Amino acid sequence: QVQLVESGGGLVQPGGSLRLSCAASGISFSRYGVGWYRQFPGKQRELVAVMTSGGSRNYVDSVKGRFTLSRDNTKNTVYLQMNSLTPEDTAAYYCNCNIGGYDYWGQGTQVIVSS
Repeated sequence: QVQLVESGGGLVQPGGSLRLSCAASGISFSRYGVGWYRQFPGKQRELVAVMTSGGSRNYVDSVKGRFTLSRDNTKNTVYLQMNSLTPEDTAAYYCNCNIGGYDYWGQGTQVIVSS
């Protein structure tokens, strides 16, 4: 059974940093790509960053230079390091893994950027 669990969200001041984690069970992130999405209130989820199974990374323009993906295969965990956060980054963040056309999602973790 595939399970994704996000953690690391919270309240941070503008300009601050957070590191989100996505831990997987039932699959190996070394074999599958992982995406991080975020959802603003009343909006659909949007892609933030993606890492392929081979380790290639892509980011949407709004987070380039501020967010960084990394992966620890020994812990089967993908991280999203978020720096220089702004209030516009406030959202619920989800990790996603698509396996055989089926999307697996975690429960999400809330990020609030506010002074």
